[in-house]
Amino acid sequence: MMEPENGHRAHGFSSAFFLDSDEIIQELDLKGDETFMDAGCGDGHNAIKVLEDYNHKGTVYAVDVYDASIEDMDKYKKKNNVENLVNIEADITEGIPGVDDESIDVVLMVNVFHGFKASRKMDEAVDELARIVKKDGKIAIMDYKPWDVPKGPPTQFRSSPEDLEKLFNNHGLKMTYLNEEIGEDIPEGKSHFLIMFGKN
Repeated sequence: MMEPENGHRAHGFSSAFFLDSDEIIQELDLKGDETFMDAGCGDGHNAIKVLEDYNHKGTVYAVDVYDASIEDMDKYKKKNNVENLVNIEADITEGIPGVDDESIDVVLMVNVFHGFKASRKMDEAVDELARIVKKDGKIAIMDYKPWDVPKGPPTQFRSSPEDLEKLFNNHGLKMTYLNEEIGEDIPEGKSHFLIMFGKN
């Protein structure tokens, strides 16, 4: 198994190895002209998939706290002469510089949110997501089900859809969609859930 060419080598394998980007992105029902953000983009495979196959007239933001991830995305942008890709190195819990209030149509966060639980910064993360998403926009969170299984983050850092719904409700965001049958096939069932939120 190959490892991604960025700082995520130290942070586990890229989800590209076990999650289907098309399956995830098709859940978002993109029209092709959105301002889209891959929040916690890692090796950038979801952002690149959106750029190349789904969002030809829109803008894609790739955001990650690891400089190596953003360096790789900058290389991709330069090599492919991509004008509608904006790469930002930022800790989401401390704010994303250069992104205006209510400017993003769709935020996608895959296998990232459990990190905020681990760092006890879930409220800060949701505050920032609520700030940047448009009034009619959507925040899509895909993460591991709260099962005690070997693959993925420690069980104590996982959240259930109900946990996230309560958290996001506290920040003026309401659940608009839930799919609990998505991700990798493991003995217990599908490994992930995908939940979406919008503004009240």
